[in-house]
Amino acid sequence: MNAGETQRVPWIVGVSGASGTPYAAAVLRALLAAGESVDLVVSRASRLTLLDETGISFRDAHWREDLAAWLARGADGKPGTFTVDLSDVRYWRASDLAAGPSSGSYRARGMLVVPASTACVAGVALGLSKDLLQRAASVTLKERRPLAVAVRESPLTGQTLRHLVALDDAGAAVVPTSPAFYAGATHIQDLVDFVAGRVLDTVGVPHRLYDRWKGELGGPRA
Repeated sequence: MNAGETQRVPWIVGVSGASGTPYAAAVLRALLAAGESVDLVVSRASRLTLLDETGISFRDAHWREDLAAWLARGADGKPGTFTVDLSDVRYWRASDLAAGPSSGSYRARGMLVVPASTACVAGVALGLSKDLLQRAASVTLKERRPLAVAVRESPLTGQTLRHLVALDDAGAAVVPTSPAFYAGATHIQDLVDFVAGRVLDTVGVPHRLYDRWKGELGGPRA
């Protein structure tokens, strides 16, 4: 690295196998739009969900091409809705437990798990580190970096609720993927963006994904 260069410090984004790949896409687009660097980990299970929800096969050897197609797609499934610059995205295979994010000495701002399946929640809460996604989340907690977990499941069992409490006790922000309607949503993308915006709010990343409450009834509809 040249003396004048600034060392790259990314946000790690983990995508687990729960339904909700549009949430992950919205978070990724917003991070990049905010000028943030991103390290991406896509679990094996999430590839099946992505294929089912978008028709896109996420392949290690062609991750940049597949990611571009995914992030360009709107929440309504329409391709070519968004244009995204992927020049500051680094991809790590979920099976690579020697990857950078597996170590606390790897510089990172924090991590966002979007969406987080109940299996992923359990793995992180129990410290199982069965893949890079879980290991990176465990490292984030032990290094006292921000961790946002966007859990997507309904109804929640008592065991999952206990795991979520454990994550909260460890310092993570638990963000249910529950959109609000006071922001004047008129499209499915608005609901997705609200959840993505709340995830980013918990880690302090600026965005313009939704209209914030200003204390005026009906304000966003005016």
